[in-house]
Amino acid sequence: MTIQEAQIVAEQLGNIQLTPEKLQAEIGRLNRKTVVTLSHVEALHNWLEGKRQAKQSCRVVGESRTGKTIACNAYRLRHKPIQNPGKPPIVPVVYIQIPQECGAKDLFGAIIEHLKYQMTKGTVAEIRNRALKVLERCGVEMIIIDEADRLKSKTFAEVRDIFDLKDIAVVLVGTDRLDAVIKRDEQVYNRFRACHRFGKLTGDEFGQTVDIWERQVLKLPVASNLNSKRMLKILGQATGGYIGLLDMILREAAIRALKKGLNQVDLETLKEVAEEYK
Repeated sequence: MTIQEAQIVAEQLGNIQLTPEKLQAEIGRLNRKTVVTLSHVEALHNWLEGKRQAKQSCRVVGESRTGKTIACNAYRLRHKPIQNPGKPPIVPVVYIQIPQECGAKDLFGAIIEHLKYQMTKGTVAEIRNRALKVLERCGVEMIIIDEADRLKSKTFAEVRDIFDLKDIAVVLVGTDRLDAVIKRDEQVYNRFRACHRFGKLTGDEFGQTVDIWERQVLKLPVASNLNSKRMLKILGQATGGYIGLLDMILREAAIRALKKGLNQVDLETLKEVAEEYK
């Protein structure tokens, strides 16, 4: 389609009408990220707390869209930094997301940046030494490395040394690809043998989560009864138990229902949205 043809189509359809202010405010609310405390998230936090206290490194493994990232970052946020006048802040838990093909410089740079220290240029050895000093000054007890399967093979040795040299618990977070990578090196695998599997929602837990989402995230004027058998069947088939997909579908269904002038998510609207995710 040429630009002229596109212009004709646009003129035929007319301008897209602006969303009324009140409706726009509700759409904005539904688009905001909301952290919901779920039983399996609390279980992960309790497990991580035990590893932090025991100074033991470990790994958290689960498929994409299961909520690992939010759950691990939420654990970090529960350990608030302590700031004393004239002293470096005490930061018990560090959480970093690393780039693709993450080398030693990227890893240590991410740690320094997270702790809000100035990054200096230099060799890998110089940046490593700075990062280790910063970790010590800030009293770091645990480092959570998300997307850890992005680490280069040689960089795993650097991660292992953080644990060995500074007695800091390191948590590697990733999908099953992470397991495949670390099992290639026996020394790395032995240090991160302890594993918590962060899985999909099933059975009663799935229904309970849908109910929590309706009450705490959607919060529409009228109850949608999303945990009814028909609604749950649609959601179960569309999401496969992945909480990330569940969140996306329910938020979009709520927005679409409001734009229709409804005060709740009806079965037809839920079907419309869910069908797009199959």
